[in-house]
Amino acid sequence: MRIAIIGQQAFGKAALEAFLARGDTVAGVFVAPERAGTKPDPLAAAARDQKLPIFPTASYGAPETIDILRRLDVDLGIMAYVLQFVPQTFCQVPRHGMIQFHPSLLPLHRGPSSMNWPVMLGKSRTGLSIFRPVDGLDEGPVILQKEVAINPDDTVANLYFEKIFPLGIAALLEAADLVVSGAAEEHSQGDGQASYEGWVREAEARINWASHVDIVYNLIRGCNPAPGAWTTEGGRKIYLFESRKIVARSFAEVKGLAPGQIVTAGTESFTVHAQGGFIEVLRCRLDDGKKIPATDAGLAPGMMLGT
Repeated sequence: MRIAIIGQQAFGKAALEAFLARGDTVAGVFVAPERAGTKPDPLAAAARDQKLPIFPTASYGAPETIDILRRLDVDLGIMAYVLQFVPQTFCQVPRHGMIQFHPSLLPLHRGPSSMNWPVMLGKSRTGLSIFRPVDGLDEGPVILQKEVAINPDDTVANLYFEKIFPLGIAALLEAADLVVSGAAEEHSQGDGQASYEGWVREAEARINWASHVDIVYNLIRGCNPAPGAWTTEGGRKIYLFESRKIVARSFAEVKGLAPGQIVTAGTESFTVHAQGGFIEVLRCRLDDGKKIPATDAGLAPGMMLGT
C-alpha cells in the first residue's frame, strides 16, 4: 500500500521502519518543525536516511499542507505519536482516511498523559487503541485494541518501551491491512465509560508524604521517567525515580516517625516514611541536574522532606 506517516520521536521512526520493511511505499513523512538547538527528531532523521520526502508541518489545517497530502496520492495516513491537532480536512484526504495510535484502552484515559494516569491510579491493566481520528481529542471510532498488564512495580518507562510500544507498531500494521482491505470493523467509543485527563506536570507530580504509601509509590512509578515525582528539602527540589515500596507491618515500625521523615540512609538508598510504610529511593535528581544514585543526594536520617 501507499502511505503517509505523520508523527515524531522513536515511535514514529519505528512505524516508518516497520511499514518499509514489509514493502509498503511511504510517499511522504510529516513531522513537527525542528526547534533550533535541539537534537534531530528520530522520525525525521530516519526519513532523511531513506531519502523520503519530509514535510515539517506547523499546521495540518493549512491549505498548502492539505494540498501536499493530496498530491502524494496515498491509500492511508498513519498517525504515529502526533501531539499536534490534525483536522478532518487533512484526515479525509487519503483514499482510506487516517488511523491513529493511542496508548490506552479508549475511551478510558483520553488525553496526553494516558500512560501516566493508569499507573498513578494503581490500575492493573491498560493497553493501546488504533482508532479513527476525529476533531474531538481521542474520541474517534476504534478499529482494534490490545490489552497489557500493569505489574505492581511497573513504571511508565518499562510499561511503554517493553509492552505498549512494540504492540503498538504491530497493531498499526494490522489495522492498516484491515482498513485498506475493507475488513475493518469500527466501533463507536461512546461516553459511558470515557475519561479524559490532562498533562501530568509539576503540580500533579508533587508528593504528599501524608498520603498512603501505595499512593506515593504509584505516583513515583507513574511519573518515571517523566515528569518525575518530586518533593523538597532545604529549598531544593528532589525528583524520585527508581524506588521500592516497603509496607509497615506493625505500629512499632512507624512509632515516632513523621510523614516525609528520612528513616535510613545506607550505601545504596535512603528510606522515607509515608502513611502505611516506607519508600526506599535508589535514584533521584536534584533540581535541574542529572539523575544520580540516591546516596549522592546528601540526605541523612532525621531530615524532613516536603516541608
